Amino acid sequence: MTVPPSTDATQVRVALVDDQQLVRAGFRMVIDSQPDLRVEIEAGDGAQAVRLLSDHPVDVVLMDVRMPQLDGLAATAQLTAAWHERLPADRQPKIIVLTTFDLDEYVMEAIRAGASGFLLKDAPPEEMLAAIRTVHQGDAVIAPSSTRRLLEHMVTALTPETAADPAAADAVATLTEREHEVLVLMARGRSNTEIASELFVAEATVKTHVGRILAKLGARDRVQAVVVAYEAGVVRPGT
Repeated sequence: MTVPPSTDATQVRVALVDDQQLVRAGFRMVIDSQPDLRVEIEAGDGAQAVRLLSDHPVDVVLMDVRMPQLDGLAATAQLTAAWHERLPADRQPKIIVLTTFDLDEYVMEAIRAGASGFLLKDAPPEEMLAAIRTVHQGDAVIAPSSTRRLLEHMVTALTPETAADPAAADAVATLTEREHEVLVLMARGRSNTEIASELFVAEATVKTHVGRILAKLGARDRVQAVVVAYEAGVVRPGT
C-alpha cells in the first residue's frame, strides 16, 4: 500500500488496486510518466482499497477482479455505495475494472455494481492511459475497441431468455427516436464528436441527448447505458 502526498490538484489522481505488486509497479511507472496523471494510492486487495478510498478520494480507480480478502466486485459495490452517500455525482471517483476475456461474467457484475467500464489487463499502455483520461472526462465510452469486443463476447454467451432483458427493453422504449439513434451510436463506441458528425448536429446537442438518455435509463454513465442497450437487444454482436 502506498499513499504519496498530493502535489498538483490539476492532475488526475489514480488508485491502483491489484494483489500483484509487479503489476502495480508496471502500471505506476506508465501512469506517473504522464504530466497530467499520478498514482496516489496503491492497495493489494479490495478490503484495503475500501478502507483507503473511503477517506482519501481519488478521480479514477483501476480495480482488479480477483483478489484476496475482498474481490474487486464486492469492493466496487461498497465503494460506489459509499461515494453515492457522501459525494455529489460530479465528484464521485470512476472505477475501471481490469479483466481478461475469461472473466466476462465478472465484468458485467462489476458494471452493475457501479464500475464505469473495463480494460483488458494486457492492453497496450497507450490504451490504458486513454481509458483513464476518457473515463475521467466522462464524455465517451472508455477504450471503445476493447469495450465493444468484450461486450459482444459476453452477449454471444447469453441464453435466449436473458439476451433481451424486459426491464432494459422497457427503459429503452421511453427514449425518443433521436435519443434511440444516439444510444445505438454510443453502443458502437462513438464519441460525442463522432455522433455529432454522423447525425449532422452540434456536439452540445449530443451531450444534451446523452444526459437525457442516462436519466431515462437510470444509468450512472455511458458504459452502463451501453450495457442496457445490449441487454435490451437494441444492438447485437457484429452490428
